[in-house]
Amino acid sequence: MRPMLAPRVLFIGLGGLCLLATWLSLALGPVSLPLLDTLRAGLQLAGLPLDGQGLEQAEMILGQIRLPRTLLGLAVGAVLALAGVAMQGLFRNPLADPGLVGVSSGAALGAAVAIVCGSVLGGLPSFLEPYLLSACAFLGGLAVTALVYRLGRKDGQTSVAVMLLAGVALTALASSAVGLFTYLADDATLRTLTFWNLGSLNGASYQRLWPLLLIALGVALWLPRRAEALNALLLGESEARHLGIEVERLKRELVLCTALGVGAAVAAAGLIGFVGLVVPHLVRQVAGPDHRVLLPASLLAGASLVLFADLIARMALAPAELPIGIVTAFLGAPFFLYLLVRGRP
Repeated sequence: MRPMLAPRVLFIGLGGLCLLATWLSLALGPVSLPLLDTLRAGLQLAGLPLDGQGLEQAEMILGQIRLPRTLLGLAVGAVLALAGVAMQGLFRNPLADPGLVGVSSGAALGAAVAIVCGSVLGGLPSFLEPYLLSACAFLGGLAVTALVYRLGRKDGQTSVAVMLLAGVALTALASSAVGLFTYLADDATLRTLTFWNLGSLNGASYQRLWPLLLIALGVALWLPRRAEALNALLLGESEARHLGIEVERLKRELVLCTALGVGAAVAAAGLIGFVGLVVPHLVRQVAGPDHRVLLPASLLAGASLVLFADLIARMALAPAELPIGIVTAFLGAPFFLYLLVRGRP
C-alpha cells in the first residue's frame, strides 16, 4: 500500500502553497510589483500603521484589481474542489465530477439566456444590472440540479444511478439549448458567450465577489461537519444506515451543497473544468480516503490550483489574457490521464 502523508505535514505544505499562490497572484500581472512592496501594500490596506510612502500605485492596483481577483480565485477553487469531494463521496466513485448533477450545464444555459436575451431582460434597476448574468447562471444551475434530484427520487428514496443518468441527459439537453442560443447570437454577443463559457477571473469586482464568498464560506464550514457521514457512506448505503446515518438526508444535503457552491462559482467566473475532478482525486492519492483530511486538504489544493492557473493565463501571452478554463484543461486533462494510467493494474 502506498504510504500516506501525515495530515499535519500535508496541511503545512498545502497551506504554504496557498499562501505562495496568493502572494504571487497579488504581485504579478501586466504591471508586476516587487514582492516586498506587495506585502507592505497589503498590510497597509489591512489598516496596519506602516510607512506607506511610495506605495500609492501598489495600493491602488492591489485594492481595485488584484485583491478582488485573487479572492475570487481562492473562493472558486475552494468551492469547486469541495463540491468534487462531495460528489465523489455521493457516487462512491473517485472519477465523479460536480457537473454530473447538471449544475454546470444549467448555469451555462442561464448565462446564455442572460447574454443573448439581455436586451429583453433589461429595464432592471441600475443596482441590479451587474448581477443579471450571475443571477441567471446561478438560478439555471439550481433549476437543472433540482430537476435531476427530482427525477432520481421515487417512493421516498433517491437512486444515485438514476440521478447520474438524468444528469447526463439534462446536461446534453442544456448543452443543445446553449448551442441554439449561440446560433441565434450576433457577433458581439457570440464573443461574450464564448469567452464566458471558457471561464475567466478577469473583471472580478467586489460586487460579483461577495455572494460567492458567502456561499463558499457556508460550504467550507458545513461539509467538514459531515465528514464522518461521508466516511460511512463509502462502506455502502446499507452499512451507513446501520451506523445511524440518515442517508437520504445526507444525499439531499450533498446535492444542495454542490448546486449552491458550483452554481455560485460558475456564475462568478464562468465554466472552469477539471478542478472538481482532478484535485480531490490527487489529494486522495497522498492523503487517503478519510474525509476529515480530504475535505480541508482539497480546499487548499483547489484554491492554489486556480490561482496558479490564473497566473499562467495572465502571463503566458501577456498583454493578452487566456481564458482560465483553457489553462485548467491543459493542466488537468493530461495529469488526470497520467493518474489513470499509473493506477491501472
